[in-house]
Amino acid sequence: MNNPELRYQALLTTLHERGSRLTSHRLALIRLLSTSEGHPNAMQLYESLRLQFPTISLATIYKTLALLKDEGEVLEIDLHNDSHYDGNKPYPHPHLICTQCHKIFDGDEITAIQKINQEIEDRYNFQISRHQLVFYGMCWECREKTDR
Repeated sequence: MNNPELRYQALLTTLHERGSRLTSHRLALIRLLSTSEGHPNAMQLYESLRLQFPTISLATIYKTLALLKDEGEVLEIDLHNDSHYDGNKPYPHPHLICTQCHKIFDGDEITAIQKINQEIEDRYNFQISRHQLVFYGMCWECREKTDR
């Protein structure tokens, strides 16, 4: 989503409709998620908010992320020992992870994903509820550094 204010309102509406408490900590977290351009993990979100809210707990971060994930408003990128979150593009899309600098890039321009999903459903009679596609490699910036 390109408009952070619209994304914030969507997240706010989801929490409100679910009957969740709208504490200052939760509101700050959804504001941060709605403006985030990257794929932060829970600790990065916690560290960003802890400066403004010294009493915020990591549990609040995890509980709110889990709630939003259950509602389909946040995409969790499971990286074995750490999860990162995409609050702006909560739909399944490929991610490209640089093994050098560990940046995560969106690969949502890859159109063949829908064809793969359809082929899996047709060939194996398997109904996909969610998927995660991650490519590991080296980004152009790291490749440029190693070419020098």
